[in-house]
Amino acid sequence: MTVTATSIDEPEQLEPRAEPAPRAARIARRLVPAAAAALSGVLLYVSFPPRTLWWLALPAFAVFGWCLRGRTWKAGLGLGYVFGLGFLLPLLVWTGVEVGPGPWLALVAVEAVFVALVGVGIAAVSRLPVWPVWAAAVWIAGEAARARVPFGGFPWGKIAFGQADGVFLSLAAAGGTPVLGFAVVLCGFGLYETVRQVAGARRARTVQRGAALAAVLTVVAPVAGAFAASPLVSDAAEDGTATVAVIQGNVPRAGLEFNAQRRAVLDYHARETERLAEQVRAGKVAQPDFVLWPENSSDIDPFRNSDARAVIDAAAKAIGVPISVGGVVLADNGKLYNEQILWDPEKGPTDTYDKRQIQPFGEYIPLRSFISVFSSDVDMVRQDFSRGDKPGVFAMAGTEVGLATCYEAAFDWAVRDTVTHGAQMISVPSNNATFDRSEMTYQQLAMSRIRAVEHSRTVTVPVTSGVSAVIMPDGRIVQRTQMFTPDSLVAEVPLRSSQTPATRLGVLPEVLLVLIAAGGLGWAGTAAVRSRRSEPSE
Repeated sequence: MTVTATSIDEPEQLEPRAEPAPRAARIARRLVPAAAAALSGVLLYVSFPPRTLWWLALPAFAVFGWCLRGRTWKAGLGLGYVFGLGFLLPLLVWTGVEVGPGPWLALVAVEAVFVALVGVGIAAVSRLPVWPVWAAAVWIAGEAARARVPFGGFPWGKIAFGQADGVFLSLAAAGGTPVLGFAVVLCGFGLYETVRQVAGARRARTVQRGAALAAVLTVVAPVAGAFAASPLVSDAAEDGTATVAVIQGNVPRAGLEFNAQRRAVLDYHARETERLAEQVRAGKVAQPDFVLWPENSSDIDPFRNSDARAVIDAAAKAIGVPISVGGVVLADNGKLYNEQILWDPEKGPTDTYDKRQIQPFGEYIPLRSFISVFSSDVDMVRQDFSRGDKPGVFAMAGTEVGLATCYEAAFDWAVRDTVTHGAQMISVPSNNATFDRSEMTYQQLAMSRIRAVEHSRTVTVPVTSGVSAVIMPDGRIVQRTQMFTPDSLVAEVPLRSSQTPATRLGVLPEVLLVLIAAGGLGWAGTAAVRSRRSEPSE
């Protein structure tokens, strides 16, 4: 036996202590993810209309996934908020066109909180197997919350609304905006996970087959689902056709001041209708079955003002068919309504629809006494509008026309229930004049294209100042106007009565995705607790 002795005087061999990272390197490790989160948010904004770069949403979420995977909840909160600012600041800049940057910045600051909380959730589930599925569901759960609170919600910026030109569009007919948005987000996160698996396999020189296959499926499955859903999209006429006219009368000038010239706006729409009647009589344009005017085309109450009533009557008699008129109406009970009025050329007003999803800080001021302490702009809304309580479907010359007024087009329920109440086509009368030539009108037009596919209905968009349009049930725009140009559109459109899976299912796909998100968060929370318990105590 050989014994090796070690002198007690020989110094102990210790592992060299790691040098602390330079301060600049530590700062860079923090700033790079924050910068990447902000830039990926901007990239997501660029994917939205009026641009047709829908596919940029995929790398945007891929980078966002890289930022969040494996992070702490605090990092997720901060990175999510930065991503939300990068996305929403440019997307919603139009909200400050006429009232200055204050309301715009306040709105974005609040809405980005929802994205920040989503960031916390994504960071938590990013440690789970097949994490892109859980993460995409968490995103949709965040959209569901943002569409409902506060003050009735603000769904603007749903991922689905940026996909009107994309390959995933048909999924709107399968499960509405939640399923369409889920597919896009899943594909984006899956793209990052696929790259991560490939990079990991190269470093380790071995492939984790199960994880790699799951990553690839999160990219392939949404695309395959979109192609599988394509038969749901059709522009075939099931109930014949109708010839519809859309009137864009224009306004005297852009901006809030146009409300002071209410009579001029009414006259412009009546004049454009009468000009259309002349073209019909000359044989230049087909006789429409009915005519659609925009929201606020008569800010003068025709029930209380005989001059306004006479102007609308004359226009209806000139064209000889029913008109849907957008009016501001003071009811006998003293309540103010944003109302669509069905005006018959012989009988006058025969039906009405009162807007149900009214716009906070635009059509009414929530917490008025509190908000007025910080801004006198609330006085611009002297009387709050009241909400209607019934779906709007007008029977116009034998056609059931569903009505979703302007802001309502952003809300799933407000469009769906017109179809479940018998609408064979949908009209989205709008007034975008107060937002000048901003991107708002194009963002809203894209929403209407999504709604057309979602419910397989023709959608018309009559707007005071543009862009007005006629959209087929497959989402194609077949006619459109220029902004701030008086014009009319006449088109023969298909009428349909069948219901898509999205229409029949309603809110159920969204509920299912929220439950999946909750399940993922619960699993992640349980795993974190078990991990802490298993750590050895000191």
